[in-house]
Amino acid sequence: MSETDWNSLRAPDLAAIEALAEAAFARLPEEFRALCEGVVIRVEEFPDEETLNEMGCESEFDLLGLFRGTGLAQGGGALNLATGQFPNMVWLYRRPLLDYWAEHDETLGHLVAHVLVHEIGHHFGLSDDDMAAIEAAAEA
Repeated sequence: MSETDWNSLRAPDLAAIEALAEAAFARLPEEFRALCEGVVIRVEEFPDEETLNEMGCESEFDLLGLFRGTGLAQGGGALNLATGQFPNMVWLYRRPLLDYWAEHDETLGHLVAHVLVHEIGHHFGLSDDDMAAIEAAAEA
């Protein structure tokens, strides 16, 4: 077994987190992905100040991801955008994800997939049990 050269490794950047999110999305069931048409997935370093205040966060590390928009349960979707309305978006926050990852015993890929499914689940109006089942299907 080879040893990891920790001296040459760097923290995953925005592009790496985005690649993990894209790979996780690609593993989701086809019927789930089809209903996500028009949902934009963005990766940022941190949530902005307005989001932190709106969500009642005490720290910029408190929020790993966020869904913004009108979910399917509320009549939202790619075909129902009103003029001037932003598309439904899922935000993943790199630094809070990395901080959480450093403190827990799970892979970064699993964490990104979990947060992505949870936030997309808000688009569908799904329960936590529904989201857990979809996540389990994506891991199979």
